Amino acid sequence: MNVPRTVLITGATGTVSTALMDALEGAEVSLRALVRDESKAEGLRRRGVEVVVGDLGDPGSLPPAFADVQDVWLLTPNGPRAPEHNMNAVWAARQAGAERIVRLSVVGAAHDAPNRSGRLHALSDRETEACGMRWTILRPHWFMQNLLNEAGDIAATGTFSLNMGSARIGMIDVRDIAECAARVLLDGPERHHGRTYTLTGPRSMSFDEVAGQLSLTLGRSITYLPVSDDAKRKTLLGYGVPVWIVDMLEEYAQAYGPGWGDFTTDTVAGLLGRPPHDLAGFLRDHAAAFTPTDGN
Repeated sequence: MNVPRTVLITGATGTVSTALMDALEGAEVSLRALVRDESKAEGLRRRGVEVVVGDLGDPGSLPPAFADVQDVWLLTPNGPRAPEHNMNAVWAARQAGAERIVRLSVVGAAHDAPNRSGRLHALSDRETEACGMRWTILRPHWFMQNLLNEAGDIAATGTFSLNMGSARIGMIDVRDIAECAARVLLDGPERHHGRTYTLTGPRSMSFDEVAGQLSLTLGRSITYLPVSDDAKRKTLLGYGVPVWIVDMLEEYAQAYGPGWGDFTTDTVAGLLGRPPHDLAGFLRDHAAAFTPTDGN
């Protein structure tokens, strides 16, 4: 009788890791989740996930989470301490005898990336490649789910404002990222060892085109309103977004404007045997979020 492999899920309450657990539901694996906040554990336990409380920023808290784990899904929170968190996780995995790390990086991660997030992720990617375990790195493009941050304005005013100018982006549905991660994990440690996969959606789109697709899906006119970096910064700070994150988003926007994100790959289709979800399907599935609650 084969004993199921144990997969440790970090970032377990976030968008991508939650989608990954959905994608792994019913698979022959045992899931363990690392959470910082015990109060967020109940929903995970209800879905049959073992929960261990710990913090990637506190290496002393990690051994119980990594014990007897074969595979680590490594997602570190965005921030200046991201390489430290990755280092702590890689060390805990090595000490525990884990076999493989599947790491979520970012699109364009490189030592010369035009944003701090990409440069910090590049440091962690290099560390993961040298970890002595099997490894695979996923580098997804801009999430379609980021549009849900604009859902309130779209529902209320029929407009959304971003400092993206005329940028075109090969945006991807998080569900495709999760299914690719699940495919890698379920295929076993050898098949994808040493591979770095850049994941995108099926086509590169401008935000005017996004507005057009929103209009078609919702049956009412939706308009994209380009704004300056300063205007978007003021809005985000007003919502309480940390300054480091605001700076990071601004750096991405400045890179996307001249065309840094205007590309797609066929990697999702290669991994899953089907094309990635398109924006129209994503918007149909989330139409309620963009619709006024009074139905008008």
